[in-house]
Amino acid sequence: MTALLVLMLLSCFIEKSFSATNTINATEFLKDPETMISKNNIFTLGFFSPPNSSKRYVGIWYSMPSVRDVVWVANRNEPLNDSSGVFKISKDGNLQVHNSKNEILWSSNVANLSGGDDLSAQITDSGNLVLQSTEEIVWQSFDHPTDAFLPNMKLTITKHGSQNKPFQSWKSPSDPSGGQFTAGIDTYTLPQLVVWDGDRLHWRSGPWNGNFFIGIQFNFIDFINAQLVVSSDREGTVTTQYFYPNTSLLSTYMLSTDGKFIQIWWDDRERKWEVEWQVPATDCDIYGKCGAFGTCNPQRPIICQCLQGFEPKNIAEWSRWNWSDGCIRTTELQCERGFGKEDGFLRMKMMKVPENPDWRLGLNQDKCRSQCLSNCSCLAYAYNTGVGCMTWGTSLIDIQEFSVGGVDLYLRLAHSELGTNNKKRVIAVVIVSFVGTAAITILICFLKRQSAQHQDDKKKMFSYMITDQKSNAKLEEIPLFRFEALAAATNNFHENNKLGRGGFGSVYKGKLEDGREIAVKRLSGFSAQGLEEFMNEVKIISKLQHRNLVRLLGCSIEGQEKILVYEYMANKSLDASLFVAEKQKKLDWNTRFNIIQGICRGLLYLHRDSRLRIIHRDLKVSNILLDEELNSKISDFGMARIFGGNQDEADTRRVVGTYGYMSPEYAMEGIFSEKSDIFSLGVLLLEILSGKRNSSFSDDEHSLSLIGYAWNSWNEKSIRPLIDPIIFQPQHEKEIMRCVHVGLLCVQEFAKDRPDIPTVIAMLYGEISDLPYPNRPGFTFITHDTISSEQNSTKNYISVTEISGR
Repeated sequence: MTALLVLMLLSCFIEKSFSATNTINATEFLKDPETMISKNNIFTLGFFSPPNSSKRYVGIWYSMPSVRDVVWVANRNEPLNDSSGVFKISKDGNLQVHNSKNEILWSSNVANLSGGDDLSAQITDSGNLVLQSTEEIVWQSFDHPTDAFLPNMKLTITKHGSQNKPFQSWKSPSDPSGGQFTAGIDTYTLPQLVVWDGDRLHWRSGPWNGNFFIGIQFNFIDFINAQLVVSSDREGTVTTQYFYPNTSLLSTYMLSTDGKFIQIWWDDRERKWEVEWQVPATDCDIYGKCGAFGTCNPQRPIICQCLQGFEPKNIAEWSRWNWSDGCIRTTELQCERGFGKEDGFLRMKMMKVPENPDWRLGLNQDKCRSQCLSNCSCLAYAYNTGVGCMTWGTSLIDIQEFSVGGVDLYLRLAHSELGTNNKKRVIAVVIVSFVGTAAITILICFLKRQSAQHQDDKKKMFSYMITDQKSNAKLEEIPLFRFEALAAATNNFHENNKLGRGGFGSVYKGKLEDGREIAVKRLSGFSAQGLEEFMNEVKIISKLQHRNLVRLLGCSIEGQEKILVYEYMANKSLDASLFVAEKQKKLDWNTRFNIIQGICRGLLYLHRDSRLRIIHRDLKVSNILLDEELNSKISDFGMARIFGGNQDEADTRRVVGTYGYMSPEYAMEGIFSEKSDIFSLGVLLLEILSGKRNSSFSDDEHSLSLIGYAWNSWNEKSIRPLIDPIIFQPQHEKEIMRCVHVGLLCVQEFAKDRPDIPTVIAMLYGEISDLPYPNRPGFTFITHDTISSEQNSTKNYISVTEISGR
């Protein structure tokens, strides 16, 4: 009896349960409900039950949030039915989950291990469960994810490998077993992020171009900030890694049970998870929504339409808004007929390119076009600096029109279809639209009746929505326009009246019944995207009145429509003149200096002279509007933020704005202040002086951005090549050199070195004669870190010099 007792005590000593540590070895195990906690208490490994379930699983979750959100599950398809589970290192060295009958419910299944005596398992602060010997890692959970993509997780997928779907959704919020949706990197031709619904494509990101996925709209800036990096070798092996620069915030990508790929972050103040971004976000994001040769635009009342030169294949289904049959060509190509004038290409701007491109190595854009034209089976082509030449020889599927981003897609059409609106297509669209229009008309009549009954309530609600929550004071009265009046003013938002597209909608020219010309900004009505920016702009600009700020005349908020009405600017935005050769000539030096002065006066008002202190956060050439006399006005306050009286800077987890105009501290750390606007102003100055876009400037010899080129030219005392020849005249040289000097002072790397706006104005007017020598700018070189060896440069992404990368 004594010997038996000794053996039992010895057994407990040798193999004991262990809790509240980050490591176990072969003599230790976890028994429900014990846990392992990472070194800095970021992640916990242990036993859990999902909501509304009594089943038990071994999983990993974030330690800090009060809501337990699991990011990895071991025995997701073999649950425990009670709390008798054990998690341990087995005698053969594998990690295993056992039930009360000592049955193995899950195992790490590493073959040919020498045994468990010299192995240990550790939960790290990155959320990785690592099985390791003293010499190497033999297994890790990061190589076997469930539905979460965590920061620092790295996935390597071979071209013909079986692990191209590493993420699988939960079956339901109460059941972590494998659901119907999977996600991963498709390596068939060019790497792209894909979500599958079973074996069918559900959503795709478009190809990776070395910096981002070209099938994701650029206003989705946080996807780039929480940077996903994809690289591939010549053998087709693709490596994907997720970086999140702000380690103090909890963030991850999740594949939800309904097939959405979501980036979430933990809001410690609200004590809940917030959705940063998700796809699919609209019906147009669903793969193949409009069928072959159909294009999707969520801003249209009827989201699908056929490409020019095509008509619905099944008009009856199309009229019922079932577009899956797609469209067919109305006029055969010259190649197919063997006679007639040569086919040509229709340029479609800002498009999500179709699925399954053929990648043509070593071709520039001109050769890409000529090769496609000489091949009768080539139906379209596109060219992107990071990707190169793409062509399509089969049906064009999953095309979407973007308001921001995308690439130019060149569609092959018969000569007779180019530059004209095909009559057959117009008739077909009219027929197709008739049934839908009739239904919409009936619905509108009903809504009008309802709208008349609730108009007073809506006005009260809107007044409440635009109340300043800090002071609890009502903002200035904002006139409300009827949607019908704005539709009539813009000819039902006709394409001919479109002035341009922004990140959250399109802008149209309109004329009211009283003869006033207006600019109508119609935000997308098919998603929540832009609602925060809409309310922010109304709240801020309603309090601002200045000759160098665009004036808000009113708004409309009927149904899902969110519309802003501005004064009309006859000369549109500055980029429409500055970067267009035939219009540059009217921008002589005196005009450009007047534009610079107007921008500075507007910024001075925002930073110092208005009742509120405003940080614009998106100051760029397309947000500078020009009136009939070419006077400049700052527009678009959707990203702006109000500062308190003693506040000098703020930080944000949501970095918004436009790359190329962002200051280093804002792009890298989310810190914004007056000095981040000053950085953007410096970029504007250099663009106005050079007549070149910062975002598209490329000095192939030295891989310099416009800022870097200006900096080198300044140091080499060779500024002349930087300046637009149209404005460079001897009598203006001193003023121009002073503006270049001020521009370089504004784009210095460190915010403390940049002048404030009153100082900038004093410098420009010569009131400060002795200007300091500028320090090195924040952004200098174009990055090449992830570009394939065939490419020389990229135009859309720049790295931060001498600052830790994100």
